[in-house]
Amino acid sequence: MQKYLVCTLLIGLLSMCAVAQTSDKQKIMAALDQQVICWNKGDLECFMATYWKSDSLKFMGSRGITYGWQNTLDNYKKAYPDQQSRGQLKFNILNLDPVGEDHYFVIGRFYLTREIGDVKGLFSLIWRKTEDDWVIIADHSSVEN
Repeated sequence: MQKYLVCTLLIGLLSMCAVAQTSDKQKIMAALDQQVICWNKGDLECFMATYWKSDSLKFMGSRGITYGWQNTLDNYKKAYPDQQSRGQLKFNILNLDPVGEDHYFVIGRFYLTREIGDVKGLFSLIWRKTEDDWVIIADHSSVEN
């Protein structure tokens, strides 16, 4: 009887963990979907809402490492000053895996469809759960040739 009780409790705990992971994955996917909507509307501040609003945010790209939310936003505004340069964004998420209780590692592809020439590349994101929501704390994006 005691073994049955322990097994039942263990199965219940594992089920709760699986539900929590599914919910967390859904929240992260919803945030990524919202990023695409914001980008395609031309609202870079809205796009950046999923990023950790901290000077400790890290963005790695072809120009090196940028530290901080505001600096990352400023770089986006410089690199994509108008709708023609921003184009239409699409993500293809390849992996979304937990790396601990409050972190996820996401790998995906991005596609920018633009009249001035399409751009595509890969990205990896580290997401952290805060008291309020999931936020990106590190982004590494690279353009494919």
